[in-house]
Order: sequence, then structure tokens, then C-alpha cells
Amino acid sequence: MRVLHNGFSRGHFPGACPDGKLGRMKLVDSILSSQAEITAIRRDIHAHPELRYEEHRTANIVAENLRRFGLEVHEGIGKTGVVGVLHGALGRGQANAAGEFPALGLRADMDALPMQEINEFAHRSTQAGKMHACGHDGHTAMLLAAAKHMGQYRQFAGTVYFIFQPAEEGGAGAKAMIEDGLFTRFPMQEVFGMHNWPGYKAGEFGVCSGPTMASSSEFEITIQGKGSHAAMPHESADPVIVATHLVQALQSIISRNKKPIDTAVLSVTQIHAGDAYNVVPDQAVIRGTVRTFTMPTLDLVEKRMRELSEQLPLAFGATGTLRFHRNYPPLLNHPEPTEFCRQVAIDIVGEANVRAFEPTMGSEDFAFMLLDKPGNYIMLGNGEGGHREHGHGLGPCQLHNPSYDFNDELIPIGASYWVQLAEKWLRARA
Repeated sequence: MRVLHNGFSRGHFPGACPDGKLGRMKLVDSILSSQAEITAIRRDIHAHPELRYEEHRTANIVAENLRRFGLEVHEGIGKTGVVGVLHGALGRGQANAAGEFPALGLRADMDALPMQEINEFAHRSTQAGKMHACGHDGHTAMLLAAAKHMGQYRQFAGTVYFIFQPAEEGGAGAKAMIEDGLFTRFPMQEVFGMHNWPGYKAGEFGVCSGPTMASSSEFEITIQGKGSHAAMPHESADPVIVATHLVQALQSIISRNKKPIDTAVLSVTQIHAGDAYNVVPDQAVIRGTVRTFTMPTLDLVEKRMRELSEQLPLAFGATGTLRFHRNYPPLLNHPEPTEFCRQVAIDIVGEANVRAFEPTMGSEDFAFMLLDKPGNYIMLGNGEGGHREHGHGLGPCQLHNPSYDFNDELIPIGASYWVQLAEKWLRARA
């Protein structure tokens, strides 16, 4: 490794903060040398986005490069997932009391979003209605860069599993990989993830222990009433009236049922009923989302929603049913691995550039992995969008935005983080 000034040896770091706080970083020489190669891979993946469980081309690119880097490769895990296995040149290490040899997992996601990209630069999406608008192409590239370096320099004892996951965007690809034997076929003690974060200065890290991202659940309430002519509403059991009362009652769960210190969001986002001006419909449908940071709070919200959905309509002569689907659990970072990751980040960019990450009500299916294994999910600043080449859209460079693009200058930073994390983690267990 070498200490670089002004961000990179080229003396320029697009997106870095102007006060020079990021002017000194410890990055891995070989990763810097391969930055152009990995950037080309990232942009190729960006230009050919694939939705959840369709990542066949992307998975092939990952597998081919992992083999080229000297790793053992396993494909088709959780449908389209890939795992690269790298054993250190210094052996398997010393087994712990449970007979486990030191091994950790590093995870990146691969899927794109069903969005139309409005950027016009050369590596824009070539697939209509598909776009890498969340930076998973960059996550894949950073982990590939780390795999390339570690495959060349194996001066460690133990095993690193490079996990390339499909279907993070609503497909629960992490859960699919676990159910397909991820943690039994590749026995690791801890697992780690990383996501780029627009709004943080490029190269800053955000770290949070405990609840970091929320659970994600969807609900649909069907109210069955009795229709009538709108001029004779007394002959109806009006589901629209029931729906308006129920929407208000649902908010009482947040304000009157859960503890004030327990965070939860219940958002009604749709109400559908009728299609004529002069007809009281016989049915109304309410849809929305629920977000919480703990499972007990989620259990409470669902229980009260079911009670209100079934009992309140009865007072109006109607009936109600609730369909409640739990997508992702809360993402809970484990304290000791989180502190370890914080120290690794500090070693790379300095303490002034490692921030306390404010928990977000967004969700992430890496939460499934953290239910099974200790670990941490860290954020790496993607900047404000100044890195985008000429031809980007007019919108901001936020996640899930048609004008988004990953900042390629993060590749050496993220990859260096992965390398230092893995080597220091294994060294501590040598």
C-alpha cells in the first residue's frame, strides 16, 4: 500500500470535498493499477443491466473474471448468484473451539432496476426500461477489484468468500442464496456488505451499529360493502366511507399503540374504489407499506392492522380482510463487527471522514444474511453527482433516479476497504 496525496497519484479526485479532508488515503497499489480495467467492466455491466434473477450475463462476467483471478468459482447459487472462493497461501489457519477455520464473506449485489435511464453518456443503458440506478454495477466492480488483488497476493491464512448476489431489488436474493446453502456450503463466521451513498462526499464512510435500515412490508386491505345508486346511498354499505375511516384509524397504531421510542412508518399509498360518478361501489381496496426497525414493533403493527381491518368495517355493515406481506426484515448491524469495520475505514480515509450513519427507513435484503451471521453493512459516499460525464440527465444523482451513475473513482477506495477488512479480520484470527 501507499499513502496518496490529493486522493490519487494522478493528483485529482473528482467529488472529493474541497477542504482537503480526503487528501490522504491508504489505497492498495495493485488496485490503483487495475482501476481502468475494472472501470471498463463496471461500465459494461451498466450498459447491459439485468433485472432480478435475470443476471445471467452479469453472472458470467463475474465468474469469468474470478477464474481469471485464480479463484474457485461456484455458479447458480440462489438461481443466478456466484461465489468465489479464495484460500490463503499461508494455509487454512487455526480452528476455533467449534472446529471452524477462519473464513469471512464479502457481498456485492448485481441486479438493476426496472427504470428508464435518461443519461446520454457512452455507457448508458442499452436495455429499454432497465437501469443500474442503485450502483450495484459499482458494488460488483469493487468486489471484483478486491478479488483480483487478493487472488494475486494471498499472504494470509484462512478463506475469503466473494459473494455476488442476485435480486436485491425486491427479489430477496440474499434469502434465496441462504436457502440454496450459502452458509452451509461456504462456512463463514462473519459476513460484510457495502453500499454507495449519494450525498456523502466521495470517499467518506458511514457506519452505524444496531438498527440501520428498516423492515419492508406491503399490505392490501379489501373492504367488501354493498353498492347502490349514488342518489340512494341509504341502500348501500358504502366501502368508500369505510376506507376513509380505516385510513385514519390505521394511523392511530403509530400514534397510540406502539411505544413513542419505537420507530415505525405506516403509509397508505393507494385507495381504489368505483369507476362511475353516480354509483356507490361495492368494494374498495387500500394499499401501502409498513417500515420498522424491530421485529416486535412489526408484529404489533401487523396485529393491530388486522384487528382494525376486520372489526372496523363491521360497524358500517361491511367486511374487511388484510393481506400483509413481509418483504425484508430490519437490517441490524452487530456491534463488534461494526466497530471493527469502523477502524478499517478510519485506517483508509482518516477519522474525520468516517461518519455516524443515520438509520434510514429504506430496506436492504442483506438483512437476511445478518440474521444468520454476525457482520456489518457500511456506506461509502458517492458524492453529489459531479463525477458524471457530459450527457447526464437533469435530475440529481440520487439512488433510484433516472439520472444516477456510480462514481468510478470509488472503485480503488471500496476495493481497498474490502482487502484491508479481509486481511485484518483473518490476521486477528490467525
